[in-house]
Formats: sequence, C-alpha cells, structure tokens
Amino acid sequence: MPARLVGLSLSAAVVAGLLSPVAHSAENPPQPPKQAEAVGYGGAVSSVDPDATRIGIEVLREGGTATDAAVAVAAALGVTEPYSAGIGGGGYFVHYDAETGEVETIDGRETAPRSAAEDMFVENGQPIPFDEAVTSGLSVGVPGTPLTWQHALDKWGTKSLSEVLRPAEQLARRGFVVDAAFREQTAENEDRFRDFPATRELFLPGGQLPEVGSVLRNPDLADTYRLLRTEGLKAFYEGEIGQDVVDAVNAPPVDPAAEREVRPGGMTMADLREYRTIEREPVHLEYRGLDVYGMAPGSSGGTTVGEALNILEETDLSQVDQAEYLHRFLEASKLAFADRNRWVGDPAFTEVPTEELVSTEFARSRECLIEDDAVLPAPVPAADPRNPQPCQDAGTASPTSYEGPNTTHLTVADRWGNVVSYTLTIEQTGGNAVVVPGRGFLLNNELTDFDFTPAVPGQADPNLPAPGKRPRSSMSPTIVLQDGEPLLAVGSPGGATIITTVLQVLTGRIDRGLSLVEAIAQPRASQRNAAQTQAEPGFLAQPAAEQLRALGHEFTETAEIGAATGVERLPDGRWIAAAEPERRGGGSAAVVLPTP
Repeated sequence: MPARLVGLSLSAAVVAGLLSPVAHSAENPPQPPKQAEAVGYGGAVSSVDPDATRIGIEVLREGGTATDAAVAVAAALGVTEPYSAGIGGGGYFVHYDAETGEVETIDGRETAPRSAAEDMFVENGQPIPFDEAVTSGLSVGVPGTPLTWQHALDKWGTKSLSEVLRPAEQLARRGFVVDAAFREQTAENEDRFRDFPATRELFLPGGQLPEVGSVLRNPDLADTYRLLRTEGLKAFYEGEIGQDVVDAVNAPPVDPAAEREVRPGGMTMADLREYRTIEREPVHLEYRGLDVYGMAPGSSGGTTVGEALNILEETDLSQVDQAEYLHRFLEASKLAFADRNRWVGDPAFTEVPTEELVSTEFARSRECLIEDDAVLPAPVPAADPRNPQPCQDAGTASPTSYEGPNTTHLTVADRWGNVVSYTLTIEQTGGNAVVVPGRGFLLNNELTDFDFTPAVPGQADPNLPAPGKRPRSSMSPTIVLQDGEPLLAVGSPGGATIITTVLQVLTGRIDRGLSLVEAIAQPRASQRNAAQTQAEPGFLAQPAAEQLRALGHEFTETAEIGAATGVERLPDGRWIAAAEPERRGGGSAAVVLPTP
C-alpha cells in the first residue's frame, strides 16, 4: 500500500477558548498506585504514569478500542508528562487489527516549516551551539500529535476525539501529584524555564521548584483540550491555538530581563494547514519464526532494530552465556547504527533502501565482521545494503548525532485483541522550554534531530534540514506476532537509546527466557557506533561486564537508559501489562480484569 496522507480541510474560524490563571493547591487528588506488572482479561494498558494508565483502563472498561484508550492515555500524558510529550509534538502510532490481522502505522512526525533551509542551524560558517538551537523558535517542527489522534480514531476508534479528551481535560483541571521524577526534571530545566514567563508560571509555582507531594494544576491546558473537544482540530491547525503556536515560535515569549539569546523561528499558519499525517507500510521481518513489525523511515527504529535482529539471528542466543550474548548484542547494535546513520532519512527527500537494510543477505554480510574474542573498532564504516559484500569493512563512518533523551511510550490492548504501540515526544526533556502563553503546553525542539551539517563532509547526508522534511527519529514502537496473532508489543523513550532498549527487551524476552517485566527491568547498555558504550550502573556491576572489558569493550556510565512499556498475550487469552519497576520512578501497568 502506498503512503496515504491525511490532513484537514479548510473551514470557518473557530470560537475563542477560555483562559484562566494557573492554580496550585496542597489538596491532593487521589493518586492511583504504581505497579510494574498486571495480568488479566479484558485488555491492558502500560505507561509511565498511573493517572494516564487509569484513564486508559476506564476507556477499555467502557467498551473502547485499544485506539480509543491509547489516545486517551496520550492526552493524559500531556498533563502528567508534559516535559516528554503533548500536543506540541509528534510521534509514531503502530496498530494491530484483530479483525484483519494487519499491522498498520501512522507517521505523525513533525515537519520543518517552509522557511527551513539546509544551513538553518549554521551561523558564520559554524553550527549553532546545540543548547542554543534547542531553546529557540528555530528548533520547533510543525506539530503532528493532534492530527495523529484524529487519524487513529477515524481509522480504528469507536469514540470521538471529544470523548477521549474529556478525562485528560478533567485531570488537567483537577491536577496531579508531583513525584520525585517530575521535580528532578523540572530542576534540570529550571534555568531555561525561568526565562519564559508562561513556563515559569506553570512549572515553577511561586517562583519555586514544585514540591514532591504537591498538586500541579494546568487549567490553561484543560481549556485547550476543551476547545479541541468542542471545535475540533481546526482550532489547532487553522484557528486560534495554531496562531498562538506560530506567534510563540516566531517571537519566543522570553522575559525581557533574561540574558538568554532566543532565536526566532519561521513557522506560518500555512505550515499548520498543510501538515499531513502519513500511513506507511511497517517495516517487517521474521525473527526466530516470529513476525516483527516496526516503524518505517523517516523513523530509523524499524530498520535499525530489524537489521540488528537479523544479525543476531545468526547466533543461538539462548545457548550462549551472558557475556557472549551481551557482546553480540553490542556489536550488532554498532553495525546497525553505522548503516542507519548513512542511509536513513525522510523517504520523501532521500532514497532509503528500507527493504535492503532488513534483508537477511545484508545481515549476513555484516554479521561476519563480529568476532568472538575482539571488539570492532568504532566508529565502524557503513556498508551498502543494495550491494552486500561479505564482511565489507571499507568506507567512511557516519557518526551518530545527538538526540534528546526524553519522549514517552504507551502500549494498549483491548478485549478484541487489537494492540497499539505508540511513541510520542516533544524531543528534549522540556522541549524548547516555551509554554505557549495561555495554552498550557510546551513546544517541541524536534528540528534539532536534523544533522546541522553533513555528518561526513563530501558524502550525501540523508538527514539535513529542508522545507517540509521530517527529521530522522529513533522512536521504535514495535509489535510482534506469532502465527498471525499478537504476542507482544514494546517501546521506550530515550532518544537514540530507544533502539538499543527495544532490541535488548526483545532479545531478553524472546531469546533469554526472561518474562516481559524482567526483560524491561534488566540493566541496560547502549552502543551506537561509538568508541564507548553507555551503560547503567547495574550493567557495569554484573560479572559479565568485566568479561566484556577483557574483550575490548569500553564503557561510560549513565544513570538511566529508557523507560520501556509493553504488553504480552498469554496462550490462555490473558494479557500481561509490563512497565519499569524503577526507572523514572517506576511505570504503571494495569489490566481490566486482574487475575492471580
């Protein structure tokens, strides 16, 4: 099926939304408990937040589909996880249809405005400092999340956008309890947030960091959701919400007393009106007799996870010890990232050899480079998947550019067996730090996912900016089928570490005999074609880490990698919902009808 674009038709103007000041109260609303695993019937939801998961379960109990619940969960995460996602961003929606047996996807990635140019992040012949590019109007892509929600509901939902937004509107008005993770993320962005009055008012109540256990309310976002419920998406893509977005991008509302230089962007209402979501064929491969489906380019998730799985399939990972398993996992990741960096970009602007990247022939030509007793020097050169040559190791390496470590992922299944794996984002933790005045949501900084300059001078770079182009992403929402039926679905936040997180969870569950929640909880490492591998403290503390060092692996410690969620269907028809036991303070998994 060719890619299908969905957009909005032009319409009359929309009515004004009601604005109210941000209010905070010490009166705590009830907070659902967190749990990392739940088992039962009737459907399942897993997200990073208990309020969002609860809302999804309520939608399923009321007869909603997995898509109805997924959109409701996503809208709630816009309230409780505003530094990770919201209507100011974009994402990728992967859906399994129990009636047809098909896996389909929606590309809701942000696009560059028409004012974008290849050198938009270059000044005086040099790349703009990354942090300055992030906190600017220049970094903001045209948001795709609201249209993704409507597109998904039109295709697979039974409820209206108004119905599924109502719980999130109520949550924003009632407020949520601030936890340690939210306070920590606020503290990490405090200097940026203070320079924008609307951001400061919302997230630094009374000019202070929010206290753990306090309640943060967002009536502006509640009013924005209400306007979307009553007026539809035209309020965003053609009306007053969109105009406020454009104004905040082109004239960032920075405090006049701030010393920060905040570059303006160049977004127009025409950019919003012309935005389209795209239905894309998923990336598909077979692994150990299972069908694995992921997101196609411009996401690099499906091809990179797929190539690494194909490389790993050459080894029976169930029969090797932990050190050999991890060695091959890291080396396969290294090779797959080398090829990702060279070949993957927006397919509307560059020819991406998607099928060739996930071919078994290409995987064999790369796997033979892996040695049992040595480490491939990084960065490894890319190979040409269109013309695989055995053990090819010549060429120029393309480095992996930086991506913000945030984003959020949710997984949902319903009573009929439909499954959603949905990753959505505003990119950096806190996006570009600009809350749209009077609207209660942060803008994204997705355009910093473009390469600022060619990764390799003189070599074609598929990820340079251009008008209307979608920046390359690492988001990797994944669905795995067994004999045509859903087995599991997973995904994670974490920038470029999303790919390695999903790969590690999949191999842990499929190859290493771990339960889904155990695979999610495993200490992680992320090798992205670099001289050093990022690793969590728990990874470095295991005996296998010393064996890996003896082979030549070098590590740099990082506190946390990813925050995965997943669902799995058991042979008796029950669902397992699985989330993080500890990362980001622990996730929230639930089912409609729990069983022992």
